[in-house]
Amino acid sequence: MGIVLIYQSFGTAADAIKGFMIRIKRIDAIIVNSDMSPILQRIIIAHELGHAVLHKDSSLFPFRETALFDESSRYEKEANLFAAEYILDDDSVMEALNTDNTFFSAAAGFNVPMEFLDFKFRIMKWKGYKVVKSPITSKSNFLRDLEVPDNKDDYCG
Repeated sequence: MGIVLIYQSFGTAADAIKGFMIRIKRIDAIIVNSDMSPILQRIIIAHELGHAVLHKDSSLFPFRETALFDESSRYEKEANLFAAEYILDDDSVMEALNTDNTFFSAAAGFNVPMEFLDFKFRIMKWKGYKVVKSPITSKSNFLRDLEVPDNKDDYCG
């Protein structure tokens, strides 16, 4: 795809930038906060990759930062769905749910925020899978509100 991936320190403050995509002279780059856990970095990269794939011709470029997410944004919802589908495969999710895991323990087992698993459930229901009703309804801006843990080994929630 020709997307440049750049890791940059943005700190761990509550309002720290997690990541964004930028396009300069037809060159796309994803910039991700190097102070986050690798798990959260992967989610942010997949989310921004979703924008690159799904919204390539969008006028939302050249700058997008997770603080700009809001519930009404179709683009953010689509990027979250893309990231959840990219990171969590259907068989693993079904296996986790069929081993008497709760929704919350399944999310913890996958090391993803519960909101992320909710987006995966939406896709699976759309595909025709019989999954339990998610106990939460995630907003498209959930990534904005995730804290960046001080310990890079911490999972992302």
